Amino acid sequence: QVQVEESGGASVQAGGSLRLSCKASGVTFESETLGWFRQVSGKERETIACITWNGRSTWFADSIKGRFTISRDNAAMYLEMNDLKPEDTAMYYCSFVKIYRGGVCSPDHAMDYWGKGTQVTISS
Repeated sequence: QVQVEESGGASVQAGGSLRLSCKASGVTFESETLGWFRQVSGKERETIACITWNGRSTWFADSIKGRFTISRDNAAMYLEMNDLKPEDTAMYYCSFVKIYRGGVCSPDHAMDYWGKGTQVTISS
């Protein structure tokens, strides 16, 4: 059974930093291309960062480029978030993705597994 779990969310002030973690079980973790998403209640889910199975390629949404970094090791995937802004407030999720030629990253519908998410709240 595939399970995904996000952690590390918190409430911080604008300008602060957070590190989110994502773990997945029931799969060969080191073989999977993964991504981070966020969603504000009432709005569509946004794909914000992706990383290939070997960590050699990454993709970032314009909204977080230059402030967030994505990384992984054999145990987990991480999202380092710096210079946080109130508009970064959202529930953050990780899941399986595909990175297409042209640099487009989107959810892998063949691996449609999601955790409960981790809440990030940024106060001004």
